[in-house]
Amino acid sequence: MKTVLCLTAVTLALAACKRGNEAITPTYKALTEAVYASGSVYPRNEYTVTADAQGILEQRLVNEGDSVRRNQLLFVLESTAEDARRQAAANAYQQAQANLRGSSPVLAELEAQVRNAHTRLENDSVNYARFRDLYAQNATSRAELERAELNYKTARNTLRAQQNALARTRDQLQLEAANSRSQLVTTQEAGSNTRIRSFVDGKVYEVFKEPGEVVRPGEQLALVGSGRDIYAQLSVDESDFGKIRVGQEVLIKMDVYADKVFKARITKIYPKLNRADQSFRVDAEFTGERPDAYYGLTVEANIVISQNQRVLTIPKSYVIGKDSVWVEEDGKKQKVRFTKGAENFDLVEVKGGLIEQTKIVSPE
Repeated sequence: MKTVLCLTAVTLALAACKRGNEAITPTYKALTEAVYASGSVYPRNEYTVTADAQGILEQRLVNEGDSVRRNQLLFVLESTAEDARRQAAANAYQQAQANLRGSSPVLAELEAQVRNAHTRLENDSVNYARFRDLYAQNATSRAELERAELNYKTARNTLRAQQNALARTRDQLQLEAANSRSQLVTTQEAGSNTRIRSFVDGKVYEVFKEPGEVVRPGEQLALVGSGRDIYAQLSVDESDFGKIRVGQEVLIKMDVYADKVFKARITKIYPKLNRADQSFRVDAEFTGERPDAYYGLTVEANIVISQNQRVLTIPKSYVIGKDSVWVEEDGKKQKVRFTKGAENFDLVEVKGGLIEQTKIVSPE
């Protein structure tokens, strides 16, 4: 349904008093063409506060209508499971750090094994050198020399193995400490998620949870948005959408403010058709006085398409079909076509085909 409304101070008396066979003539009037739109008022920076942790809502620190500041604490969750995980992570990190210290039993044992292997290697090295000298003097057998050589090589390999084991253990303990620290940071961040803060300066429009209720990750806790920066979200019929442009003036009325007309301008046009009601969304920013920040106020709006101060017009009720009227000439009634211009709910602009002296007869 095409919804074009009149914004001029034109009354219906003209059409009402010219019924029957009484003729009228086109007259010059001011004509404003506007497109009707309906919608609601919403705050900017609107978002839903959600939980990132699971627990019982212990404290609700805000109520509907409260003003809040960015980073202000809104809700506190109590979570025994999170506390337990955080404590376990702290204990694991503490133990991992202890394992890296010089007094660590794990490292102390391996370092002692390295020292023992080093001592054994020194002894076997000296013994091997002694047997080589003796063998050179034919003072010992070849078998004794080979046994001493084997003991030396075994001790050398054992030292290398013990040193490698110590290095691997140090690396493993350092990795475990880093992982434990990461896990501790993660659990601390999860713990901070039990303290939920506002992302914006604004106003609380609705609270969804009460103290004592169980809260799960992703559940909604409150609706928050700007307390001052508001806009009108409007729906324009598909048949009128082609006339809408950014910057056009909008006149808005609300039932809450029965005697006021608020001025706004189109700031954004959305290109996607809402197939449910065959309409397009457009946003309008208030340019003068603005309503109080009440979420979802219903509005009716007229988007001004054109304004003509003096154009030849006829009442819309006299138009037959799209562009014809009945006229009276020499006492005879005949149907003629004319060229239309702008129109609104009451009036149609005559751009050609009729003059001021033309007598137009009501089609009824």
